[in-house]
Amino acid sequence: MRILVIGDVLSKTGRLALKNGLPGLKKKLGVDFCTANVENGAGMFGVTRKVVEEIKASGVDVMTSGNHIWDKREGISLLDERTDMLRPANYPPGVPGRGWRVYDAGEVKVCVINLQGRTYMPDIDCPFRAAERVLSELDPGVRIRIVDFHAEATSEKLALGFYLDGRVSAIAGSHTHVPTADERIFPGGTAYQSDVGMAGPFNSVIGVKPEQVIERFLKGVNVRFHVGGDTPVIQGMLVDIDESTGKARNVERIHEPVAEGDIN
Repeated sequence: MRILVIGDVLSKTGRLALKNGLPGLKKKLGVDFCTANVENGAGMFGVTRKVVEEIKASGVDVMTSGNHIWDKREGISLLDERTDMLRPANYPPGVPGRGWRVYDAGEVKVCVINLQGRTYMPDIDCPFRAAERVLSELDPGVRIRIVDFHAEATSEKLALGFYLDGRVSAIAGSHTHVPTADERIFPGGTAYQSDVGMAGPFNSVIGVKPEQVIERFLKGVNVRFHVGGDTPVIQGMLVDIDESTGKARNVERIHEPVAEGDIN
C-alpha cells in the first residue's frame, strides 16, 4: 500500500495547489490513501466548512490538524460532525472531536493518529503517553498506522520516532511548513520524516510574503501577514507499506511544483 502524507495546507494557495495538482500526483505515484494537515486551510488560521469540503474534493481521504484548528468556531464544530477530520489526540478530555480513527482503504484498514508536540507549543497532555493509550485501544489486526505529529522541535519528533519504532508504520512531522531532508526507515520498520512541509507557495517565508516577514525581523514590530510568494508546491512523504506486517518498505520525500497558471 502506498500512502501519501501531505504537510500543512496553507490558505487558498495550498487548497488550489491540491485541487489542480493532487489528482495527477496521486495517479503518478500510485497512491492508495492520502492525508493532509488542514489547520492552516482558511487564511492560515483554522478551517471552515467550505474549506474542508474543497480539500476533501481534491482527493484527500483524511484531514489532520494541530494547534490552529481551534481558531475558527465553525471549524471546531466540524470536529464532531466529520469522521474524516481529526484533532490531536493529546488534547485533554472533553474537547470536541477525536484524535484517531480507523479508515477503510479499499479492503485494507488504516489507522490515522494525530498528535501534537509540547516543546514551544501549547502545554497540553503528553503525546508519548497519548500514543501509548491509542495503541492499547487499537485492534492489533489493524497493522497500517500513520501518525501526523504536529510539533515544533525536531528533537521531540525524533524522540517519538524512536519511541514508536516498530509499533506504527509511519510518523510524518508537520507544523513548520519546511520539509526536512531526514526521511528514513527506523530499524523496526517505521518510516519517518521530521517535517513533510506544506501545500502552498514555495518562494515564501513558511507561506507568508517575504517582505512582510523581513519587515518584522528588521523593525521588531507587528506586521499583518498575508499568504504570498510564487511557485505553488505540494510537499509530503510517500510511504510504501507491507499490508501484511504494517512495516514500511520505502519512504520518499515529495516536492511537486504546480504550474502557476493552474492556481489562477
